[in-house]
Amino acid sequence: MDTCCSVPRPPKPAAPVPQSKAEAGRLDRLREMLPPPFTVHTSLVFNPITLEFDEDLSLRIDPATGLITKIIKNSKDIIKVEKGDIDLRGKIVLPGFVDAHTHIFLHSYDEADIAKQTRDESFVERILRATNHCVSALLAGYTTYRDLGSEGMEDADANFRDAINRGIIVGPRLFVATKVLASVAGVMTHTENKIGGTRIPDTSEACDGEVEIRKAVRRRLGMGCDVVKFFADYRKRVMRFPPATPHPYLSSVMFPPDIPNPDVVLYTQEEVNVLCEEAKNADCPVAAHCATNRAVQMAAKAGVNTLEHCYWCDLETLAIVKENNCIMVPTLTIAENLFGTNFQAILKKTYNAWRMGINQACGGDTGTFNHGQNIREAELFIEAGIPLTHTLRSLTFNGWLACGGHSCGRKFGWIGEGCAADIVALNRDPREDLTALRDISFVMKDGRVYKKEGKKTF
Repeated sequence: MDTCCSVPRPPKPAAPVPQSKAEAGRLDRLREMLPPPFTVHTSLVFNPITLEFDEDLSLRIDPATGLITKIIKNSKDIIKVEKGDIDLRGKIVLPGFVDAHTHIFLHSYDEADIAKQTRDESFVERILRATNHCVSALLAGYTTYRDLGSEGMEDADANFRDAINRGIIVGPRLFVATKVLASVAGVMTHTENKIGGTRIPDTSEACDGEVEIRKAVRRRLGMGCDVVKFFADYRKRVMRFPPATPHPYLSSVMFPPDIPNPDVVLYTQEEVNVLCEEAKNADCPVAAHCATNRAVQMAAKAGVNTLEHCYWCDLETLAIVKENNCIMVPTLTIAENLFGTNFQAILKKTYNAWRMGINQACGGDTGTFNHGQNIREAELFIEAGIPLTHTLRSLTFNGWLACGGHSCGRKFGWIGEGCAADIVALNRDPREDLTALRDISFVMKDGRVYKKEGKKTF
């Protein structure tokens, strides 16, 4: 059997913490305010663990906890729909989608490049835009977002996550990085106008050497991050051939070299090791931005949880990724927009990674293109040659793994007892028509319905 066809199993969680008296009381009060437990009836449910479509399941859901409490295998002839139940028979039911690489505070670069967004748009405007972005994502079936960098908004992504978790605003479940770590001047919007004092907020936290790196990781943890993200490489030497615009790095000089702004490694192996060690001390996953083979290899050997982009990995590098059990998030959608004819090589690399049995999660660098169009990433997985069922696993269960697995504190990404009641329903079967993934009829997150019969319910 090919390694790419092996069946994953959710890792065993740590021993559960006994429920406190205060928590039990909170749930009792919630049950007095919320509808009673109800059942969702289905005729076909995708299982990303087995890659099969399970027939005739009924899912018992507790709105107070937002969890699936029981799964019942039915006979078609004996299903009885009670008052308050939801009937999704005749539809294709999947776990809620996970976008493993997003930026809620960004909107499409076709509308404004990152420098204009961070420099010219007010804090309030960016918060309001993010609110709209999260609604669009949820209605498109994305019940979880991993947001990898606040893009000049300091730690506001953590505050935004908390507002969703408190029910103040509507959106996907967020796992956030707050500010991204990088070496000094490694990631910044460079400008030639030093004297004029062009006002562009920092999008990263600079740290070098063991002491600074440990402090920076501890600071991110204290600011409430769910994941520590760092740049293993980046276009640090951009000012050798200054760009005409900060993005997409179009050269302003007459005779630039073939690659005027290459990615260069930002840290030593020892520094990356320290970063990962410090994060793991707090059971916090680490995400590494990396494009070059050298940076991918360094990050994988240090034990990062996920590798972002990895555009130009050769087979030797992929073998190191596999050996260290890292998850790749290839961000194909932004790559499709940036790399033109070279994009086919990135698709081939993505297919090679799948053939080698490397876990990959769908995450398009959403925000650099419009939120709500996230499903393009899954479509590109399929264009790369990855089968539909494996792509759906990358869109769901592997997304949970990318967010940290049991470190998340909640199970999602598959439909099982004890999992979050995150449910998406399609009107048509994607095995027959891939465009069905864009036709979302029903969305439930944590036991609450946000879309029904194609219309939002809030």
